[in-house]
Amino acid sequence: MDTDSEQQNGTPDTVATPRSTVSRRAVIGWAGAGVALGGAAVGSVAAATRQDDPAPAPAAATGAEVPFYGEHQAGIATPVQDRLHFAAFDVSEKATRESLVKMLKEWTRAAAAMTGGREVGTGAATGLPEAPPDDTGEALGLPASRLTLTIGFGPSLFDKEGVDRFGLKAKRPEALIDLPNFKGDKLDPLRSGGDLCVQACADDPQVAVHAIRNLARIGMGTVSIRWSQLGFGKTSSTTPDAQTPRNLLGFKDGTHNIAGTDTARLAEHVWAAPGDGPDWMTGGSYLVARRIRMHIETWDRTSLKEQEDVFGRTKGEGAPYGRAKEHDDPDLKAMPADSHVALAHPDANNGLMILRRGFSFTDGTDGLGRLDAGLFFLAYQRDTRKAFVPLQQRLAGSDKLNEYIQHVGSAHFACPAGVRKPGEWWGQALFG
Repeated sequence: MDTDSEQQNGTPDTVATPRSTVSRRAVIGWAGAGVALGGAAVGSVAAATRQDDPAPAPAAATGAEVPFYGEHQAGIATPVQDRLHFAAFDVSEKATRESLVKMLKEWTRAAAAMTGGREVGTGAATGLPEAPPDDTGEALGLPASRLTLTIGFGPSLFDKEGVDRFGLKAKRPEALIDLPNFKGDKLDPLRSGGDLCVQACADDPQVAVHAIRNLARIGMGTVSIRWSQLGFGKTSSTTPDAQTPRNLLGFKDGTHNIAGTDTARLAEHVWAAPGDGPDWMTGGSYLVARRIRMHIETWDRTSLKEQEDVFGRTKGEGAPYGRAKEHDDPDLKAMPADSHVALAHPDANNGLMILRRGFSFTDGTDGLGRLDAGLFFLAYQRDTRKAFVPLQQRLAGSDKLNEYIQHVGSAHFACPAGVRKPGEWWGQALFG
């Protein structure tokens, strides 16, 4: 992987030396990741501790680096990691276009360092004793853990209450709509919206939290966190040969997701193409984030037959009704018409597909003795108007699952193409 070793606009480079070598916690963490992936634990520990292996183990097994630079941002089609820290930011009223650009450049260099398993700037313990460290230090001794950082720009960055704060209004993509109100929504404004977002995914929660924390520290005075969400237990997979994960309702989720290796479907359904909108979005994707509360106490008192009717799949195998195996082609007529699969499957929506990267969450209780738990739904698509919006309108209207869930948070972001090489920065094509 390339390293960002340049200086930009006189700002010291934020790439430091690699974090310390393999720690006991790192080995345990890698072994755990291997167990979760099924049978890879031995190989992952060996890769972590032996320097003379002729062939390294796969990144998914070792917690190794995911390249930061590339045509598309990592964290979209990348194999889904185990943990999430998602943060939406608001830009300060005192910020200027220049200060925002400066921050984005610093963020990019920090992101390149952290995804490469390195400390930010001069590090956590080697800078000037009289100054605060450049890195907060809680990831010292930990591997990169497949950390990816994905940035997105919200509608309010371009036009906030009619004010064009940063000269970007004319560059707002038509696809970056203000999402409509869907039937059944009960959105909390404190968990919705945002001028910017950063999605941090990793196989170690501390690595993901460290990344968001350091970006927030670098952005202090320019941006502040509007809301954030921790996630665990991925509920969708972009790796077709991996075991399909389960959501908190106990059902397999993402059986028919777009594979990260399916370049044809990614081009058709996920990546913005030339002519779709402004040039700065070519190669990017549109992200919809929805915080979905699950009424799990009610669900847990529901019969198995009712649960399976809600989804249109068996709970154990995940097979569609009338079929034997999870990945068998479904017979939509064999399942209840208001079941989730019958309404959401591409065959019922003229081939419409989105790329899902959801995570489960539990955030304490609601004060009434019930768990505040559910699904943090993340969906990437080429054009939200033609993908998530019509799909959600259909689901909101008649999905039997709505009896057990409620959408309580919502946001929409335009995620540009990837940073292709050191010296370039997040949002360069937009602000350039």
